[in-house]
Amino acid sequence: MKLHQIVKALDAIAPTNLAESWDNVGLLAGDPAAEVTNAMLTIDYTPEVACEAAGQKCELIVAYHPPIFTPLKRVVAGSVVFDAIQRGVAIYSPHTALDVADGGTNDVLADILGLTDRGPLKRATPGESQGKLVTFVPASALDKVSESLFAAGAGRIGHYTSCSFRTGGTGTFFGEAGTHPSVGQAGRLEKVDEVKLETVVELANVAAIIGALRAAHPYEEPAFDLVPLAAPPTTHGIGRVGTLSPGVKRETLFATIKRELGIEHLLIAGPLEGEVRRAAVCAGSGGDLLDAAIAEKVDLYLTGEVHHHDALRAAKAGVTVVGTLHSNSERVTLKHLAAKLAAACPGLAVHQSKMDRDPFSVR
Repeated sequence: MKLHQIVKALDAIAPTNLAESWDNVGLLAGDPAAEVTNAMLTIDYTPEVACEAAGQKCELIVAYHPPIFTPLKRVVAGSVVFDAIQRGVAIYSPHTALDVADGGTNDVLADILGLTDRGPLKRATPGESQGKLVTFVPASALDKVSESLFAAGAGRIGHYTSCSFRTGGTGTFFGEAGTHPSVGQAGRLEKVDEVKLETVVELANVAAIIGALRAAHPYEEPAFDLVPLAAPPTTHGIGRVGTLSPGVKRETLFATIKRELGIEHLLIAGPLEGEVRRAAVCAGSGGDLLDAAIAEKVDLYLTGEVHHHDALRAAKAGVTVVGTLHSNSERVTLKHLAAKLAAACPGLAVHQSKMDRDPFSVR
């Protein structure tokens, strides 16, 4: 199947618009029109995973942590990104989009603890990511212009595409010396029947959309408005917090976490005994959400890693912090992602890397 079909399926599982603003998610490298028959899922795209994927003839790598995170100044031989591009292997990263998504990384951790009545530990506060593009088009060119805008990515609202609103009216212009209007003549006031075309755009993609507008529009200087749209309130967010009813002994939860994550050791700060009736989780590095967990009066906070002084602060507040090492808190989500992707893309062989592992070993 085509790469763009798989990208669409991945975005439905973990919508990229849910990702943190600092993150770099989505298709990072690859040709959307390329054929893909094998995909490999991994937390980190290391040379070992790259070699494994090559042996499995995978044309797509879904790497939870984006291999391209900050802007690259060089892409040279010896890097996994260079190797992937050279071999025509696409790279996609869901990262924090999967963390926030329903059924994603943090819900998987919450399921392990058995959290009920759960919600985000910290609700998302999205910035302006969308705008409204308004342009004015002669009726004869309306279909050509609108189709070009939609092809460039305009007009998407949730799972609907090609969304727009159209209103008839009259446009006026006066072409000064040196102009070559496609309608009427220079040097006189013209009145033209036009259609006001309104559609939504992703601000990150606005340059390509405006380029498509200029290329398709019959006017020498098409008029348009671009208005930023305030983001609506969201029910999504990072982490999860909820209750355990009835309460569960800490020792029992420690054993459950190790069994479900497939690890033998935990890093624990704070109380080691007693019941847990309220708990929170955050995959990866959870120090930034520790204050939120304490404010929620949780008994236990499960995460990948926290700093030394954060652990001391949690222990002082009576909160048990359970650290798994960073990627160990994330890797368990891959089997769930693999199942969802395979169901959404019949005919795509989905592999989970056997070479992917946390860089730290506990002896």
